[in-house]
Amino acid sequence: MSDVKLWIVGSIGIDDVATPNEQRCDLLGGSVTYAGAAASFFTHVGAVGVVGSDFPETFRERYRRFGMDLAGLQTRSGATFRWSGVYEDDMINRRTLKTELGVFADFSPELPDSFRDAPFVMLGNISPSLQLHVLNQARGRPFVVLDTMDLWIRIARADLDAVIRRADVITLNDAEARMLTGCHNLRDCAKKLLAMGPRFVVIKKGEHGAMLFSEGGIALLPAYPIEKVVDPTGAGDCFAGAFMGFLAQTRAARVDEALIRRAMLHGSVVASFGVEAFSTERLERLTRDEIAARVEELRAMCDLS
Repeated sequence: MSDVKLWIVGSIGIDDVATPNEQRCDLLGGSVTYAGAAASFFTHVGAVGVVGSDFPETFRERYRRFGMDLAGLQTRSGATFRWSGVYEDDMINRRTLKTELGVFADFSPELPDSFRDAPFVMLGNISPSLQLHVLNQARGRPFVVLDTMDLWIRIARADLDAVIRRADVITLNDAEARMLTGCHNLRDCAKKLLAMGPRFVVIKKGEHGAMLFSEGGIALLPAYPIEKVVDPTGAGDCFAGAFMGFLAQTRAARVDEALIRRAMLHGSVVASFGVEAFSTERLERLTRDEIAARVEELRAMCDLS
């Protein structure tokens, strides 16, 4: 039996990224990459994704160094998904220059038998029909976090609603929350989202942190203030991956709001490290001691007693 406690399904890509200070090509990217690397500091992660025949072996080796189980990584003849984007001076807004789906266009995720009993699942940002397809392959009742985007809200609402009903946590940004619910006030948005099935709603606000909504109330978490952002790509996936990895390591009988808050704190911290370099370069140098130290720093920043 596999000791994978969390599996993550989503995109795996090769990115070209331009910032106001530097341009880098052929970077390892995708939601599985960032979320899996971030989660690996806390638990054993299984990757579920697809790459083409052009995917470098050095990238696979990078996954292995993070301790990720690649049994769910499909390799198909053709080109790996590629994305190219440029960030504006504020390092927040960006323009997509090119998207080439390659083998990702026909991706049909298959869950290895060794992953099917894992107690935690992260459904990364792919088509809701694919999220349902792979979730249906899991055994038991795993704890599920769901990520989505405006595209699926517009073109796949019925499938998205079906996935939301099976999620324990939904994470989305404030614009997506408003689009999905038709509300403007974020408290109203969260109320509608909670009524759709999840126990927890996490609304991401980028450099301003995140908000947690549940029946127990509201919690606000600021982002760790970084001195220099090098590459913001994948920050949201790092947050979600570390969030889920932290939950998976606790082995709690039931995930409650207090545990969710602690997981958000660790997610914010790991994401803050991720943006300090391109791709996973900073995460590759990161240690658990550095994470623990920054967690305490962020706790102290939030202490208003």
